[in-house]
Amino acid sequence: MFKLTINDVKAKKSYKKEVESDIFINKKIGEKVSGDEFGFKSYEFTITGGSDKQGFPMRKDIPGIGRKRPLVVSGIGVKNKVKGMQQRKTMHGNTIDENISQINLKVEKYGKDTLPKLLGLEKEPEAEQPKEEPKKEK
Repeated sequence: MFKLTINDVKAKKSYKKEVESDIFINKKIGEKVSGDEFGFKSYEFTITGGSDKQGFPMRKDIPGIGRKRPLVVSGIGVKNKVKGMQQRKTMHGNTIDENISQINLKVEKYGKDTLPKLLGLEKEPEAEQPKEEPKKEK
C-alpha cells in the first residue's frame, strides 16, 4: 500500500490518497504514470519523489533500490549549517520498491473531472428550488 501525495500545479494544492496497487513497483523518479490504473481517468502524473517506511527520503541521483549513505553537500535531505560542509546522509535510491510508503506525484495532464471531485472532496451541487416571492401588502 502506498500513500500518494498528488500536487495539483494549477490549483496550487496537494491531495492525499492511499492506493493498494503494484503499478509503482520498479518505477523511477521522473517517470510518467497513467492515472487510469489507480482511479484518475485520463490523468497523467510524474513521480517527483517519496520516502520509505522509516522516513528516509528518495533521491533522484542515487541509483537502485534500498538505502545508501552518499557524501552530500546540498539537495534533498540535507540541512547544512556551514556553506560547503559535506555530510554522509542515509537516503533511499531512486527506484520504488515495497519499502516505500509515500510517493509524491505531480499532475502533467489533466482529465475531464477535477481532482477534488475524483477524491470525493467536492460536494455535488444541489438542485435549487424556486423561491417564493413575498406577497405585497396593499
